[in-house]
Amino acid sequence: MKIHEHQARRLLEQYGIAIPKGELARTAEQAGKAAADLGGKAVVKGQVLTGGRGKAGAIKVVSSQAEAESAAEKILGMSVKGFIVEKALVTERLDIKAEYYAAITVDRRAKAAILIISAAGGMDIEQIAEEKPEKIRRFVMPADNDEALRKWLAESFEDRGLLDQAFQIAQNIYRLFREKDCSLVEINPLAVTAQRRLIAADAKIVFDDSGVPQHPELAELRNADEYTADEIEAREAGLSFVSLSGEIGCMVNGAGLAMATMDCIKLAGGRAANFLDVGGSSNPQKVLDAMRILLRNEQLKVILVNIFGGITRCDDVAQGILWAREQLGITLPIVIRLIGTNGKKGRDMLGKAGLIATRRMGDAIDQAVACSGGGSL
Repeated sequence: MKIHEHQARRLLEQYGIAIPKGELARTAEQAGKAAADLGGKAVVKGQVLTGGRGKAGAIKVVSSQAEAESAAEKILGMSVKGFIVEKALVTERLDIKAEYYAAITVDRRAKAAILIISAAGGMDIEQIAEEKPEKIRRFVMPADNDEALRKWLAESFEDRGLLDQAFQIAQNIYRLFREKDCSLVEINPLAVTAQRRLIAADAKIVFDDSGVPQHPELAELRNADEYTADEIEAREAGLSFVSLSGEIGCMVNGAGLAMATMDCIKLAGGRAANFLDVGGSSNPQKVLDAMRILLRNEQLKVILVNIFGGITRCDDVAQGILWAREQLGITLPIVIRLIGTNGKKGRDMLGKAGLIATRRMGDAIDQAVACSGGGSL
């Protein structure tokens, strides 16, 4: 679950991390007043759940109330990577002398949380990794002892005063990361001001969706604009669904098989239109609901159904496919791989209705990619 910068700032502040003064504005007039309250010199930042705001023109540095209003008029309502800006954060303009990148995230290879520090703050971490990989440093958390962490941080923060602050910030963002079940806590930039203070000038926090139900206070931070209408409907139907940009609609049981299916589609020269896991239950209605969601995508050229039945019964899946074809008037090609519990019965049901189901995943993917106009293995 992602949250906006203005929400992430509040959490950082609760964990003892300094942030710039600021106010949230929903109109140009509110933005102007917020800038005036800050003395005129401010930064107006559109709030959207994606990166690239600066390049899109959704962040403006202003020097007066009038400039803030003018900037907000341009920012509010603009689209940034498909996200409409509905709110703007107006913050004080810091006198920044240096910028760092600081984050806690999960390193799956190390099977641990890691602290990442870079002296090339203000840039996307992906850009830093590509252009200045030597500037990225990693430290496995938690530290064996405080001295080990301080010694490691001292290589990036030579000034004793900054080191003391960096040490406290590292401990606090790790505590936030653990206590709130985060997958990412990022400060970029972590600004060094003229007063030699470290301030979180921008923040990004992502929570593990599986942990959100354990934190009712986090559920209140959920933003509807993070999800498409299809993703919201899928969640309500008990489906895991994520929209993508391809032409092959995918309906699969099990997240691992769903990801493997998308990888194989890519390898075969095709593009998946979505991730959709119907789960392990035997319920034809879930298949019907899944098909209804898939068919809303006007870019689809083919639907690929990939079922390896264990708890999921193949005959129930087949029944759901037949219901969907009858009730939804499906005209797109449907490529089906059906194997597992009651597999033969399910394939026979589909065959009697004129639908062919294969037992081999590779064959089904080849057919789906061919129908979409892509390449082949």
